Amino acid sequence: MKQKKKIAWLMIMALLLISVVPTTVHAKKENDDETLIVGFDAEFPPYGYKDESGEYVGFDLDLAQEVCNRKGWTLVKQPIDWDSKDMELKSGAIDCIWNGFTMNGREDDYTWSVPYVDNSQVVIVRKGSGIEKLTDLEAKTVVVQADSSALAAFTGEDATEENKALCESFAQLQQVSDYNSAFMNLETGMVDAICLDVGVANYQVESRGDKFEVLEEQVSSEAYGIGFKLGNDELRDQVEEVLAQMEQDGTFLQIAEKWGLEDCICLKASLEIKESAKDNTTLEADEGTSKKTIDFGLIIKQLSQGMIATIAIFILTLLFAMPLGLLIMFARMCKWNPVQWIAKIYISIMRGTPLMLQLLVVFFGPAFLFGVSGSNQYRFYAVIIGFSLNYAAYFAEIYRSGIQSIPNGQREAAMVLGYNRVQTFGKIIFPQMVKRVLPAVTNEIITLVKDTSLAFALSYTEMFTLAKQIAAAQTSVMPLFVAGVFYYIFNFVVAFVMERVEKRLDYYR
Repeated sequence: MKQKKKIAWLMIMALLLISVVPTTVHAKKENDDETLIVGFDAEFPPYGYKDESGEYVGFDLDLAQEVCNRKGWTLVKQPIDWDSKDMELKSGAIDCIWNGFTMNGREDDYTWSVPYVDNSQVVIVRKGSGIEKLTDLEAKTVVVQADSSALAAFTGEDATEENKALCESFAQLQQVSDYNSAFMNLETGMVDAICLDVGVANYQVESRGDKFEVLEEQVSSEAYGIGFKLGNDELRDQVEEVLAQMEQDGTFLQIAEKWGLEDCICLKASLEIKESAKDNTTLEADEGTSKKTIDFGLIIKQLSQGMIATIAIFILTLLFAMPLGLLIMFARMCKWNPVQWIAKIYISIMRGTPLMLQLLVVFFGPAFLFGVSGSNQYRFYAVIIGFSLNYAAYFAEIYRSGIQSIPNGQREAAMVLGYNRVQTFGKIIFPQMVKRVLPAVTNEIITLVKDTSLAFALSYTEMFTLAKQIAAAQTSVMPLFVAGVFYYIFNFVVAFVMERVEKRLDYYR
């Protein structure tokens, strides 16, 4: 009876966690006729990032919000893993990519809006470095973000001969995952220069104080557009129509001035009214573009939502993976060969392929295999399903090793005493197996705490993803260190609890 009550309470906790953990940034209202789900990189200020109040803001998100306001739509701001942007769009999980999205080189891959920002690639160096023009970068180490326009400007198929020659003159062209890492390398002197978008460059230089400067020479020029799924002309036309209205009445310019991008806009709609639009009252500059000081209380407050998401992933994965692992163990030890081989193949696949790939298959598989459109609500469930299926395979093998380590004499003695198979397993074998596998299970549980950060592959905002977003917005690595402290404390608590459980089971020696 007590065991049944415990199970009931665990199920209630699971349902409560699922209900309270947000699966989208902005929930869709029941009375809304339509939504516009905008995919964006939440580590790309000033186009899209998380501000000090915990809201996703930026130039592109302001434009999208104004479009939705005029169309009567609900805007859903969906942070995405930039490497998965194509799958997000093709699966229907998002409606468009609106985040300083470079058109150059991708003209035939998407249905594009007209260009609205004329952006250039520029180089940032440390003040006093002696680097004043591009030719001074010879024999220097330059860093760019992976899969970026800056990288394409130097190494892409459409790169100019001048840029290719310039790249060959570098001592090394390094790639990093985000701009925060790039500036860490530059500030510590590990690299000599960073190449990135001019809008992002101006934001970063202003936010980081009087340490860096932007070279006057430009590496290349590019156009930003809104990327829609190939063939989705209808939605593109509706958005473009509203953008044209915003250009005519001056709203577009006001939003650009708010983010310091008025010199970059190039929207092709009634450009002749731009001069008169400049007389309109501009919006106040956003505090997110000013230099920020480290506020640990604010960082912890912003990370609190990510903490809840991480804990939810951890608890629900254990809740489902541990009993599922027991079932897989029984299948693995089944004497009927077909069942045994199915379990072996499952375990082999789960342990032999990356967890990130498995998460992508769980989330995008239904859309690509069966034509079932993805949804934002499914992201969280896909994370739990993917983690549970993966960890169940590991738990199954741990359980199996524990059971097989118990001498057969234990089973024979139980049979002599009149125990049936179920009684033997439940009262004799299982308690001893739990004691023996506890250290190995503890290791897997600790690994799970850290693996929760892989939820970013499905654009689900957990602890570490949120820390990276805040770090990008504040141009500081401190949120990452705060997140690291959280993971350490979480693992310390887990290890302490599991150690207490081990001591409680000492009588099984």
